[in-house]
Amino acid sequence: MNERAPQLRLLLEVFLLAALCYFFFFFGLSAFGLTGADEPRYAQVAREMLQHHDWVTPTLYGNVWLEKPILYYWGAIVSYRIFGVSDWAARIPGGVFASAMLLFLYAWTRRFRNGSQLDAIVMTASSVFVFAFARAASIDIHLVAPLTIGMLAWWAFYETGHRGWLALFYAMIAIGVLAKGPVSAALAAMVILVFVAIRRDWSAIVRTLWIPGILIFFAIALPWYVAVQHANPGFVREFFITHNLSRFTTNRFQHRQHFWYYIPVLIGGTMPWTVFVIAALAGGIKSLRDKNEDPLLTYLAVWVLIPLIFFSFSQSKLPGYILPSIVPCGLLVAIWLRRENTKPSPVLISVHALLSGAVLAVALLAPYKLYKMPLPGQVLRIAIPVGLIVALVVAIVVFLRGYAALRFATIFPVALALAFLLKAAGPAIDSTQSIRPVAARITNSFATNEPVMFYNVPRGVEYGLAFYLDRPLPEPPPDEIVRFGTAAAGNQQREKTLKDISNSLPPNHGNYVLVTRAGAINRFADTVPPNYQIEPFFRFQPQRLDVYFLRDIGPGR
Repeated sequence: MNERAPQLRLLLEVFLLAALCYFFFFFGLSAFGLTGADEPRYAQVAREMLQHHDWVTPTLYGNVWLEKPILYYWGAIVSYRIFGVSDWAARIPGGVFASAMLLFLYAWTRRFRNGSQLDAIVMTASSVFVFAFARAASIDIHLVAPLTIGMLAWWAFYETGHRGWLALFYAMIAIGVLAKGPVSAALAAMVILVFVAIRRDWSAIVRTLWIPGILIFFAIALPWYVAVQHANPGFVREFFITHNLSRFTTNRFQHRQHFWYYIPVLIGGTMPWTVFVIAALAGGIKSLRDKNEDPLLTYLAVWVLIPLIFFSFSQSKLPGYILPSIVPCGLLVAIWLRRENTKPSPVLISVHALLSGAVLAVALLAPYKLYKMPLPGQVLRIAIPVGLIVALVVAIVVFLRGYAALRFATIFPVALALAFLLKAAGPAIDSTQSIRPVAARITNSFATNEPVMFYNVPRGVEYGLAFYLDRPLPEPPPDEIVRFGTAAAGNQQREKTLKDISNSLPPNHGNYVLVTRAGAINRFADTVPPNYQIEPFFRFQPQRLDVYFLRDIGPGR
């Protein structure tokens, strides 16, 4: 019986790993539609590449679109070919990359810090930002997954000296470059340089600069960049200058935030493990001055801090940029807990328990907040006691069983919260955050594929309808139509685009579906040529959108 115990334990751990990957990264992917502007835009680019059988040049509405590298699109194309084009298929690649990352994290921790592997994978998978970005049609997880594997491979090389790990490091960083550009190599270099400087182990730099590894890096990363530059001579300037350097040094893309913006983002992104992340990070920072401490704590602390500091200097800030700091937090906490395996701290446990309960309570209130409805007293009388009961149970279990019970005491309220959001709150998220319900109603009402026009709507509405309807956009070309009349546009831009609309509606041009902000039709109607009749269709109240049918009735109205 004792001889079979290790095999049984390994089997249970692998089962837990598979369950974590399925539930946090794949379960309920279709519960709500694509949200925001990025998800439908990336999904549409992959669809067009599939339709054109082009694995090199990304296009959006037929125009070359060079904002991001190729890795996500390749994954989405493969997913579309297997499952067909859909919103959930567009999200599959993120789950695959996150699962590969979690599998490697488990195997790596079992090899180098055995005993911490379950804490590492549970805390990583259940961190809010990790599973949120893994479940999205997002570029960020495609950078972070190979970057994480690469950074862990470098540590394995540092500890063992085996160059197989170093080869894996270079390969993974190259894959990260295919996901989001040079930031993958820049972050890896900064983390390693700072760690080596702290340890004063400069020979590690010499050992890392291994010519076969560098060749592996270029062999993986370079071919697509060469091919896309050959096919599109403006790629280098567009991608490296406009979408990398300008994004970092200017506010050209209107994402300015305070310098300290990423501190609360890190706190929220590591929920519900935030208090332990702060404690473990403080321990890691303390280890910077103590060479007797586990150097891995120092390495992980540097790994968390470098992206946080680096992106704080960026003039353009988005939440996903900080994901490279959030992923290593789970491993940092797991190793710190292993070292601190003493009587649990009453303060840490109490605050952590309250956060765990709050996660479930907030999920229960989410539908009302999404619909911007007043919270009924009855709902509050349910959500608050549920949160407090969960907090009490988590605190009691950990106090009685120690830190070894922390992962399982916490995972249940997080899993319940996610399940509730996907199943019970899914329709609320779908109708308030995704344009999918509007697209479904338009599709069911019009037998023909009339082009869709937009006036004074957010970009997410434009990109979302373009993906779900898969209908042609009217002339003039997409660059002038897709962005016109957005909420961020100024009056001068709106005047210009109203003229563009008029010019795009000559006599006998055909019918259109028009989507506007609620109540915006009067201003739009003044610009429509007399051969068009505007017919109200429906109002979608959750997003305050009006949908009309522009019928071309011919001359002589």
